[in-house]
Amino acid sequence: MRVPLVDLGAQQAEVAAEVRAGLDRVFAATAFVGGVDVEEFEQAYAAETGVAHCVGVGNGTDALELALRVAGVTPGGEVILPANTFIATAEAVSRIGARPVLVDVDPVHLLIDPDRVGEAVTSRTQAIVPVHLFGQMAPMERIAEIAAPAGIPVVEDAAQSQGAARHDQLSGGLGLVAATSFYPGKNLGAAGDAGAVTTNDAGIAQAVRVLAAHGSPAKYVHDVIGMNSRLDTVQAVVLKAKLKRLAGWNESRRKAAARYDELLSPVDRVTRPCSAPGNIDVWHLYVVQVDDRDDVLGALHAAGVGAGIHYPTPVHLTRAYAHLGLGRGRFPVAEAAADRILSLPMFPHLSPEQQEHVVASLVEALR
Repeated sequence: MRVPLVDLGAQQAEVAAEVRAGLDRVFAATAFVGGVDVEEFEQAYAAETGVAHCVGVGNGTDALELALRVAGVTPGGEVILPANTFIATAEAVSRIGARPVLVDVDPVHLLIDPDRVGEAVTSRTQAIVPVHLFGQMAPMERIAEIAAPAGIPVVEDAAQSQGAARHDQLSGGLGLVAATSFYPGKNLGAAGDAGAVTTNDAGIAQAVRVLAAHGSPAKYVHDVIGMNSRLDTVQAVVLKAKLKRLAGWNESRRKAAARYDELLSPVDRVTRPCSAPGNIDVWHLYVVQVDDRDDVLGALHAAGVGAGIHYPTPVHLTRAYAHLGLGRGRFPVAEAAADRILSLPMFPHLSPEQQEHVVASLVEALR
């Protein structure tokens, strides 16, 4: 049996007819940028996220850069973010000309550690970026306790948490502004690159729209230097169809995570993930920890199991960020996790039989 890390084909089969009809309509109208489909998706995603405004953009990295810019991040400023994240979180900061200030994560959930955040705040801090990693939300209330007295905006990186909640508040609506990604493998994935910025602030939303459209509030009127980052109509059609199924798909992920927990509970050499108290997890990834991870990964691949690593190298140890001068040992929790984490297959249509094969293969690899 072969079990992929992600099965996009099963999702596509569910939405194929609806997407085909929408694409036929778009191509017949030759309306490929903006228009009704984009507006309808933005409104629907804002409602799903519990915010007033959603602005569709070209991808998740652009979304985060735009969110940081409108939050007031400028060249030379500092932005606090976790060392354990995809490099795009840091890239968005660097593209502005600001400096990523990395902090360690907690050892249980591998989310940004608020105690480390508090230690990293300086007079140059212009934003804090909690990353809602693997499908569960960072401890936003503790981040807010640090940020609010200092007047520091909180910008959520919600790329892996569509539909997640913390204390009944949805991902994408707890900070001043949030960014998300609709890369195909996300819980809500497009048929290519796409992203969005969400906020409850009308001024923030309008500023994002202007920046994302060449700094233009109206055709051929350019008030600021912007960029070209718009959600195209084809992607909006796909996302509208998938958004209707997101809640059900997330519930299927929770059931799959519970099955993994049951199957792995007797396996001593596997550290299972867990959701933090107050979190409703959407299990974008199911990330265990094992010793001899690379050997185990190779054995799983040989058994037909599409396991992965998210992420093998903390940001500060990549060549891209060597200039920060932060060597091994600076963030011990993130570094130790990077050597042990292993992502098991996780997708809404994952069957019990597939999970049994995954776990049996993992147990065999650990012998």
